[in-house]
Amino acid sequence: MAGNMLANYVQVYVMLPLDVVSVDNKFEKGDETRAQLKKLTEAGVDGVMIDVWWGLVEGKGPKAYDWSAYKQVFDLVHEAGLKLQAIMSFHQCGGNVVDIVNIPIPQWVRDVGATDPDIFYTNRGGTRNIEYLTLGVDDHPLFHGRTAVQMYADYMASFRENMKKFLDAGTIVDIEVGLGPAGEMRYPSYPQSQGWVFPGVGEFICYDKYLEADFKEAAAKAGHPEWELPDDAGEYNDTPEKTQFFKDNGTYLTEKGKFFLSWYSNKLIKHGDKVLDEANKVFLGCRVQLAIKISGIHWWYRVPNHAAELTAGYYNLDDRDGYRTIARMLTRHHASMNFTCAEMRDSEQSEEAKSAPEELVQQVLSAGWREGLHVACENALGRYDATAYNTILRNARPKGINKNGPPEHKLFGFTYLRLSNELLEGQNYATFQTFVEKMHANLGHDPSVDLVAPLERSKPEMPIEMILKAAQPKLEPFPFDKNTDLPVKDHTDVGDEVLVAPV
Repeated sequence: MAGNMLANYVQVYVMLPLDVVSVDNKFEKGDETRAQLKKLTEAGVDGVMIDVWWGLVEGKGPKAYDWSAYKQVFDLVHEAGLKLQAIMSFHQCGGNVVDIVNIPIPQWVRDVGATDPDIFYTNRGGTRNIEYLTLGVDDHPLFHGRTAVQMYADYMASFRENMKKFLDAGTIVDIEVGLGPAGEMRYPSYPQSQGWVFPGVGEFICYDKYLEADFKEAAAKAGHPEWELPDDAGEYNDTPEKTQFFKDNGTYLTEKGKFFLSWYSNKLIKHGDKVLDEANKVFLGCRVQLAIKISGIHWWYRVPNHAAELTAGYYNLDDRDGYRTIARMLTRHHASMNFTCAEMRDSEQSEEAKSAPEELVQQVLSAGWREGLHVACENALGRYDATAYNTILRNARPKGINKNGPPEHKLFGFTYLRLSNELLEGQNYATFQTFVEKMHANLGHDPSVDLVAPLERSKPEMPIEMILKAAQPKLEPFPFDKNTDLPVKDHTDVGDEVLVAPV
């Protein structure tokens, strides 16, 4: 029976603090981290996740990598007997929800932007976003002779070389490849640093000269040299109906609008495809899984235009699956998909945002499972209450436990954001321990579950037409039960707080 039940076990990881390595690339919190890892091990946690910041490791100059601080952290994780998920964090830390630390991308990269500011994502008003390089420069050798994709590939190759000990030991099991702001595969369409507030629709971010030239070329090829990038999609904090682009029967439904949205979302998919191909070459043969993260843009999900998803680069409509296309691209690289907002309930959201996190989670998880992927999840906001944990448990096994073997569907893993002293104290810690137990199907910690096979080479490049076939018809998501069959009992009173913050 225990053998059959083991197929229901979902691994639990915990995200380490943003500043576990300091802003000057030192590891100064050894004793504190060791004590925290011990408490995680005692709670039965499977492993931890960590941002490996490009801005710290290659901060001193091109290819002048310094991995020493991260090696010290990894040693502690290895000693604690925990597994490790490493994020290749090619983005800036700071400027997003719950960022308490500021780690920019390397200064020598930003210096290139002093003479060529178009290396950064740019909105229609000309404001630059320095969180992540525009995907428009993926193939332009502007960085001391290297393209953006080459810089990412070299960084990952250096990581593999320097972390060989932890890869060989099976400590590192997952490489999450950062593909945009906050490490997510998206455009920086809703930057708080530029005044965006929830639930604004955000803006299309493709007005740097590189993406603009790419669009003009694509439009000319399609027989429409007169088409320009949108000028009617409003500003960050608009509602959809305030804009010509998103309003009922707006531009998004016209031939020109559809052409733009296809181009914009396809560029993002190709960017992910390109960087993952490099990651696959680097980690070929390692016992790791490659992963990417998709942002949980749950506001305006209930209206036909899905405006906030569209500006972020997810071309998802009521009759078009904007996530299954991404999932199909991932099948080429044997990569998994990590999604967020797993703890959110629709009932906690404000009516005005037309928000539907539960339906969104259902859609994205179903898209990944239909393409045969491993799918993982995170929570968007720190929560310590049973309601949040029970929502995660429901999403982890949507149809509950199967006592006779694998459940119909299950998450490959869940990462809790984020490690803090608050999580490890008193009732919060007790509730979290119970949650981990339930994720493990009441079986206790078992490191042998879902072992990772050596990474195989990516399959041949998939034509974009083949990827886009996944968009339509948009199938109904798999059924999810309303509640989990293994609930955590509530010991806390969360009050009437309404959580409407984004992910």
